Amino acid sequence: MRVVSGECKGRPLKAVPGVSTRPTTDKVKESIFNMIGPYFEGGFALDLFAGSGGLGIEALSRGMERAVFVDREFKAVSTVRANLEACGLTNHAEVYKNDSERALKALIKRELVFDLILLDPPYKKQKLESLLSVISENKLLDENGIIVCEHSDDVELPDHLGSLTRWKHEAYGMITISIYTYNKIANE
Repeated sequence: MRVVSGECKGRPLKAVPGVSTRPTTDKVKESIFNMIGPYFEGGFALDLFAGSGGLGIEALSRGMERAVFVDREFKAVSTVRANLEACGLTNHAEVYKNDSERALKALIKRELVFDLILLDPPYKKQKLESLLSVISENKLLDENGIIVCEHSDDVELPDHLGSLTRWKHEAYGMITISIYTYNKIANE
C-alpha cells in the first residue's frame, strides 16, 4: 500500500494491524481519484472510516489543503497518525477516534463544510444511506463537493437521496464505487 500520486507519490503506507480493516487497493484508489480529480487546488476533505488513512492521505497528496480523519478503532487512529507523519502531512490533518454518527454530529456542531467526503465503511456493517442522508440534510458537503462511497457489489445505493444524486457508479470486481454530488451539479 502506497500513495499513488501527487506530492507524496510512492510513499509507503502502513496497514492497520489485524484483520478488522480492509484497505482500498492502489488500483481502486487510483481509479477513484481519476474519476473525481485527479488533482485538487485546495479544499477540505473528510475521511470518515479512515482505517489506515490511505484515501484521505491520497487526497492531501493530490492537493487538498486539509483533511479530517475519523475511525472508531484505536489501532486505526494510531496508524493514520503514523502515516500522516511519514508523509509529512500532520499539519494538514485532524485525527479523531469516534464512530461515524457521533463524528458527524460533532462536525455539524462545528459547522464544517467539506469539498470531498470519503465513505468506506466496513462492508458487513455499512450504513451508507443513513450517512448520506445526514450529510445531505445538514449540508456538510460544499455545493460543488463530491462524496465517494466504497461498498461491496451486493449493496444497492439509490440514484437520488435527499439533495444528492449519484453521478458515477463503477464496479471493480467485488468492490463498487458510487460518487454523489448535489443535484444541481449532476444535472448540468
